[in-house]
Amino acid sequence: MTADQLRSLIRDVPDFPKEGILFRDVTPLLLDPGALAAAVDLVAAPYRDAGIDRVLGIESRGFILGAPVAMALGAGFGLVRKAGKLPYESHSVSYELEYGTDTVELHVDTVEAGQRVLVVDDLIATGGTAGASVELARKAGGDVVGCAFLIELTFLEGRKCLDVPCHVVLDY
Repeated sequence: MTADQLRSLIRDVPDFPKEGILFRDVTPLLLDPGALAAAVDLVAAPYRDAGIDRVLGIESRGFILGAPVAMALGAGFGLVRKAGKLPYESHSVSYELEYGTDTVELHVDTVEAGQRVLVVDDLIATGGTAGASVELARKAGGDVVGCAFLIELTFLEGRKCLDVPCHVVLDY
């Protein structure tokens, strides 16, 4: 399945979660096992020979893509979660939102010093969460190889928040 075929399975939902926002809904793609497999393959493709040790999935749809990407790459999978959601000792990084701040966390034993890390999410918008996730991986001693996303909202210029290479399957 091609990227254009995957694009046809992304549903546009106007005015969600608030008026004026066009939400790119990946749930129809997730319902199609062939499309989900193709999405995982396309997200993982550039990293097949990159020696990735850990894939970090960003809460919550990054878990859906990140775990099978980790399996495809023969890597372990770790969770980047909002503050207070992880049960064990964690690293944390706070980042700026339009009105306030948010915090993401990663268990301290998820990434070992020198491990090669790929950060995965379904979508990059402003780049704040992805940037904080890269910082978390580095705080744990990881070598962040890049970030991979199924979708990029290019008009929000989220890549500018990242100092690592990005791979995107579909841009809007």
